[in-house]
Amino acid sequence: MAEQSYRDAIKDALREEMRRDERVFILGEEVGVWGGTYAVTRGLYDEFGAKRVRDTPIAESVIVGAAIGAAMGGLRPVAELMTINFSLVAMDQIVNNASKMFYMFGGQFSCPVVIRTPAGWGQLAATHSQSFEAWYASLPGLIVAMPATPRDAKGLLKRALRSNNPVMFIEHARLYNVVGEVPDGDYTIPFGVSEIKRAGRDVTIVSYSRMLHVALAAANKLAQENIEATVIDLRTLRPLDLAPVIESVKQTHRALIVEEDWVTCGMGAEIAARIGKDAFDYLDAPVERLGAIEVPMPYSKPLEALALPEEKHIIARVKEMLT
Repeated sequence: MAEQSYRDAIKDALREEMRRDERVFILGEEVGVWGGTYAVTRGLYDEFGAKRVRDTPIAESVIVGAAIGAAMGGLRPVAELMTINFSLVAMDQIVNNASKMFYMFGGQFSCPVVIRTPAGWGQLAATHSQSFEAWYASLPGLIVAMPATPRDAKGLLKRALRSNNPVMFIEHARLYNVVGEVPDGDYTIPFGVSEIKRAGRDVTIVSYSRMLHVALAAANKLAQENIEATVIDLRTLRPLDLAPVIESVKQTHRALIVEEDWVTCGMGAEIAARIGKDAFDYLDAPVERLGAIEVPMPYSKPLEALALPEEKHIIARVKEMLT
């Protein structure tokens, strides 16, 4: 077990899988000589060369379309999109090609493509600070992973690179410098397995990606006031594993879902609906959701901070639920 950043854990997953399987290659804007916008692929061009780390034009539909074609031809491409906001340009390829290929060809073709893309924000304004994970999680045939820790990022990415299904692998730009323990040696983490990151008796907090860290920090502060929260990390949004959530809610009788997306039609809506159906008789309060303020993301740094959930919002909401 060693300490490693989220960025380096992803890079090691790519490097190890490229060494293990010569069919794996990377394509995207500035992934080669420059090493990627967030330096995730830095050094891979020097090791594997231009054939396996391919710089592309600024054309997301071409990047994803070429990756899908390569996957159908037997390769295992990793298509890097500079930001999930730019995936809108490749929506037809993702929605109508990648996610439906296996079904529409009766299983004769698979599409083992991994689409890596960062979500998140940081004074990038309204068109570059959006969260689309719920859109992609609504698609049958597409796996959606959104890891929060270096360990999970590496294990889930290695699993994605060995999968025969298309995977939307969503990283968070604000997590690249986060450091955590990563196991030594080869390991993978299965899709559709949520994890309890913290156990408590009073409320169940469900989250994923960067909001997991905010939720854990809030839970630790609540503990100082003798309020103990269970915090569950979903890790993948499709398949979605809510079994640990339901079991926890049966013990705590309260659930709060924290996401960075807008609340309306976000992941929290689906999670709340399932909790309401499967744990209705155990609830002592309505299932609560906490997300971004429903406005386009402001460019102003102070206004941007006001638009997103923080520790204090989680703490206040939990206390309201317990009164």
